Amino acid sequence: MRSSNPVLNRLTPVAPQGGYAAPGDPSRVPYPQPAYPSVIQGTDRMTIDDVVVRTVGLLALTGLSGAAAWVLVPDNLLGIGIMTGAMIGLVVGLVISFKRITNPLPIAVYAVAEGVAVGLVSKAYESAYGGIVLQAVVGTFGVFLTMAALYKFKVIRATPRFARGVIGAMFGIFAVIMVNWILSLFHVNTGLRGDASGHASWLAIGFSLVVIVVAALTFILDFDQIERGVRAGAPRSTAWTCAFGLLVGLIWVYLEVLRLIGYLRER
Repeated sequence: MRSSNPVLNRLTPVAPQGGYAAPGDPSRVPYPQPAYPSVIQGTDRMTIDDVVVRTVGLLALTGLSGAAAWVLVPDNLLGIGIMTGAMIGLVVGLVISFKRITNPLPIAVYAVAEGVAVGLVSKAYESAYGGIVLQAVVGTFGVFLTMAALYKFKVIRATPRFARGVIGAMFGIFAVIMVNWILSLFHVNTGLRGDASGHASWLAIGFSLVVIVVAALTFILDFDQIERGVRAGAPRSTAWTCAFGLLVGLIWVYLEVLRLIGYLRER
């Protein structure tokens, strides 16, 4: 089972399976293995198709809620909408992660809440940099497909050492982001997320690249969790937690790619 956020939910070590700063919250530790209950009926076992169908469904739900928020929420309420969606998503995501929930209803609530936040963030970026949303979407799925290929051809393996490294890097990123946020409350700008006006710095670009790399590597742990779950005969409901983790990872990567492209468009 697994949990989720760009950084928060990923920080909870669980068995296999990230500003709005970092919405998204899965954990991706491929060990120790969960003790899946024995399944007698083959139709009750999780399959790759189950994970794919649920992931696509959650992505569609996220996209539709994001599109609705884009159209319905006026510009003067963007900030409130982003914070509301992100906070609801964070709370629900943490509950799903810590409770090991496989019920599709709270997972769907997470998808809708994060969809609202992501949709409004995208609207703000698109108004500043025309065409950036499409670029970020293409970049996100490019990252995902690249990691899927690297896993498929065993270029990167989800070894215990690899998992510890990725989890450690996520803890580090989370800590740095939190410290940077706290300092910003006292009007101390480190340049880690741009200058006081939000303009890009090479430090901000470099940090954003690091975040994208770490977020991308978490997909390897997701793929490993899915593969192990299928082999172990995990219950079909486990496919929801796997899909939840993939959704969180995709949201995390998308928002960071969006931020990075915004930085580069300013250079």
